[in-house]
Amino acid sequence: MWTASDESLLAGVAAGDADAATALVRRYQRRVYGLARSVLGDATAAEDVAQEAFVRMWRHAEAFDPRRASVATWLLTITRNLSIDALRLRRAEPTDPAVLLSLHLVDGSRGPEDAAVAGDDVRRVRAALATLPDEQRRALVRAAYLGQTAREIGAYESIPLGTAKTRIRTAMLKVREALATEGRTT
Repeated sequence: MWTASDESLLAGVAAGDADAATALVRRYQRRVYGLARSVLGDATAAEDVAQEAFVRMWRHAEAFDPRRASVATWLLTITRNLSIDALRLRRAEPTDPAVLLSLHLVDGSRGPEDAAVAGDDVRRVRAALATLPDEQRRALVRAAYLGQTAREIGAYESIPLGTAKTRIRTAMLKVREALATEGRTT
């Protein structure tokens, strides 16, 4: 068992000491993997990110500056940045908003009464979305369900940023009004 400090182990890694690298990996593997898993929500992607974080630790060990951060902070920052990059790449996969609308959005882990209420809410939201023009519906679904920014939506739709913002806002106002109106009539 290694009792050396993180800094001395990282200095060993910078010098090419495989045993020091092994000791640091064992010391931080759970934290690195746990951080990646919490950001990505996917075990396989988290394993890939954790592996890449340790590869970067190995490659850039000589650049570590203990005056700027601890080894733990440095390594977890690398992990966080790689996780965010992986998340961005995954978000960049195009998804048709119509496919999202066709998904069954009721959570089966709740009781029948909760499922009925949630099912009614899903039906009401779908009905409100169906009243929107296609371009507003696409913009709202991309913003709300895919988490895309107005800039990303504008780039995807090949429209100016202001137009994307207007479509999202107008769609939200129309859906809110449709839900409020339905709530008053039921």
